Amino acid sequence: MKISLVTLLTLFGAGLCLAQQPAPVATEYGLVQGATENDLTVYRGVPFASPPVGDLRWRAPQPHAKWDGVRPATAFAADPYQGDGKGNVSEDCLYLNVWTPAKSAGEKLPVLVWIYGGGFAFGSTSTPTHNGEFLARKGVVLVTINYRVGSLGFLAHPELSAESPQKVSGNYGIQDQIAGLRWVQRNIAAFGGDPAKVTIFGESAGGISVSMLCGSPEAKGLFRGAISQSGGNFGPTRPTTFPGENMRGLADAEKAGLAYAAKAGVTSLAELRKLTPDKLPGGWGNPSSWPIVDGWVIADDQFKLYEAGRYNDVDVLIGYNSDEGLSFSREKTPEEFAANVRLRYGSFADKLLAAYPTAGDRVGKTARDLMRDAAFGWPTWSWARLQARTGKSKVFLYYFDQHAERPADSPEADHGMPHGVDVPYVFQTLDRNDPKLTPGDLAISETVSTYWTNFTKFGDPNGAGVPAWPRFTETKPQVMHFHNSATVGPVPSEAALQVLDTYFAWRRTPEGVAWAK
Repeated sequence: MKISLVTLLTLFGAGLCLAQQPAPVATEYGLVQGATENDLTVYRGVPFASPPVGDLRWRAPQPHAKWDGVRPATAFAADPYQGDGKGNVSEDCLYLNVWTPAKSAGEKLPVLVWIYGGGFAFGSTSTPTHNGEFLARKGVVLVTINYRVGSLGFLAHPELSAESPQKVSGNYGIQDQIAGLRWVQRNIAAFGGDPAKVTIFGESAGGISVSMLCGSPEAKGLFRGAISQSGGNFGPTRPTTFPGENMRGLADAEKAGLAYAAKAGVTSLAELRKLTPDKLPGGWGNPSSWPIVDGWVIADDQFKLYEAGRYNDVDVLIGYNSDEGLSFSREKTPEEFAANVRLRYGSFADKLLAAYPTAGDRVGKTARDLMRDAAFGWPTWSWARLQARTGKSKVFLYYFDQHAERPADSPEADHGMPHGVDVPYVFQTLDRNDPKLTPGDLAISETVSTYWTNFTKFGDPNGAGVPAWPRFTETKPQVMHFHNSATVGPVPSEAALQVLDTYFAWRRTPEGVAWAK
């Protein structure tokens, strides 16, 4: 029988494809088939819990049903339902992704688990910025976890509390993260990872989540290290929330849940569960779209937990960006800035206006830094101080100040690094075609990604090829500054932070608690 050249080439190509296809991996729920991508094996859309739909809406994540045969794991699953419901979003969203450089299940590589940001209202593991291949190539198994966002992830309601074994509600998105980490403990060895060497990392809401997981008794033993980028959760609770004080207690959250149901036009939880997601009240700033102090997953005010040594004492690498306020500050004039400071801080306003002054007739960086520090700087600095004081594990603090240099007379001369811009530096997913990209950008991306993966491997960012990074202690509060290179320096704006610290201390007094109500 004659075989044409075209047929031979076709068969040869098919053989190559089969040769490059990795063997299926056994998870606790069934076999998954990933794909070989150059020197990595990648698994996308791996279920770690049942779809939280129908009667499972607003319940703790449940085990997934087992499946027969081999489940394809080569495409991202849907993102969590968010926004206006457009795009590839769904309530059926509890999936994770794995990038592994391991060639066999027995390699026991350290594991780095990403938790995305998005204000707990948005977020996705499928965004190209969160491509795990570059970090995985530095010798770690990289995992990214989906979790529920918005009211689907965080609604508290009296009826939900009544049906819960713990008699609490809310925090379903945080419980999803915990369920994902439990899946990692039980399954990651099959992907070449070591469940005893898991580090979690996240940015913004993801960094706050990392902080919450470090304080949660439900997450005990699920990781040995934590990296928080622009996170921290150390502000006190209050009914009316502000950045840095955005936690409610359960009772206040349940009241907000009743108002949420009324806005949806229903009077019972059963009716609320029957509504399609697009009929649920939504939008940025929804009071039912943020974690709460429920007394269970989040046991208490985290500052108090850390003062008492009641937290998961693991090595931490934590920090924030130099100009976070650039992304959030909305005041156009010094007068508007002063009025808003007085509204939020009351009798502390004058001290804070002096510590964070405006620049003539402009709301410049010195004023914007109040927003930065209230939401990110003070919580991170407090985390570092409290853990250095009450814990045994290592603390490393950083300040990310990578930004373009601008002429002194430019309106943007005082602009630093805004919120979220650090993420592509860490993942090494900077747009190489961006004409604004400099050699310093590429160098700092290589440096920080090396620090992050060193920390995952050794519980310490230090290693060959990067500058020495000292531990943060109360007696030597040294900080690693990132701007084209890594340089050790002091705590930024420490005098102003001390003033802000007096406000947060007062807020925890009976007078401060009563004032916030």
